[in-house]
Amino acid sequence: MSQRDTAIHLVAGGVAGTAGAVVTCPLEVVKTRLQSSKGVVIPPPPPPSSNTTSSKRVCSKIPKHQVQQCARAGHARTAQRMSLIQCIRYIVKNEGARALFKGLGPNIVGVAPSRAIYFCTYSQAKAILNQHIPPDTPIVHLSAASAAGFVSCTMTNPIWFVKTRLQLDGQNITALECIKRIYAKHGIKGFYKGITASYMGISETVVHFVLYEGVKARLMAARSKDGVVSDTRSPRDFLEFMAAGAFSKTIASCIAYPHEVARTRLREEGDKYRKFWQTLHTVWMEEGYRGVYRGLGTQLVRQIPNTAIMMSTYEAVVYLLTTHFNSSFYENT
Repeated sequence: MSQRDTAIHLVAGGVAGTAGAVVTCPLEVVKTRLQSSKGVVIPPPPPPSSNTTSSKRVCSKIPKHQVQQCARAGHARTAQRMSLIQCIRYIVKNEGARALFKGLGPNIVGVAPSRAIYFCTYSQAKAILNQHIPPDTPIVHLSAASAAGFVSCTMTNPIWFVKTRLQLDGQNITALECIKRIYAKHGIKGFYKGITASYMGISETVVHFVLYEGVKARLMAARSKDGVVSDTRSPRDFLEFMAAGAFSKTIASCIAYPHEVARTRLREEGDKYRKFWQTLHTVWMEEGYRGVYRGLGTQLVRQIPNTAIMMSTYEAVVYLLTTHFNSSFYENT
């Protein structure tokens, strides 16, 4: 792979990641709120304005243990979590429409280099591995995706940490204020809290890209059977890439989702959640299996369009730049 091809993948990855992040930012905010330990719960109804003295007399006749049971049951009812639409309405009503785009600044700052690093590392690793082992096999895609995920997570974790803190914060603080607060309390090390969960999340990326490459290879094989030249692209091809990206990301997200909840909890303020497995165990014991999959619906609603936009944009930019510069990338793959 030439330096020109490497630059093309850097640019394509950055553009693709930015496009997906901007379009789906409100869903990202909602997903992060739902994943947190505080969550977004439906506010309890206001207390009745009836005669309080008579109610006190009635309550005094109820055994104490029954009062405690009723209180716990009432708390469980009022602590019902919001749905996706309810959460969006609540955020807009209490924090304004701008709150749906909290963390967009760090997201844009981070997503372009993150995706650029990822796609560039992936394409480079894939090209190197194809020279030493049977090319374009699942082991090539798996190894290349693992390498790309590790490099990308390590280099951009501080940006995502700040983004998560901004999205969880109910106040309108700036990214700079958030960075100063984290550094003053934890130092440089604080920006890498939750990186273990990010490394565990590489498994999601690996499953995603292995499935995507497999579906893409089948689509390309079907095109060749129809007599279509492999180095040409049509609008139908990019729709197929969108569908392949959405399908592969959906499967990967369902398999590896608990690491997302653990990562969000680790990035919260406080010392309750300290390590990856300890966090998952705590969430499971306190909230059950629903806790480790909290926000999955919103994640899928966000990830499907985000991945479809990202993958189709990436393929489109690579194709346009490759055609413009007359590069040999599609000839080699």
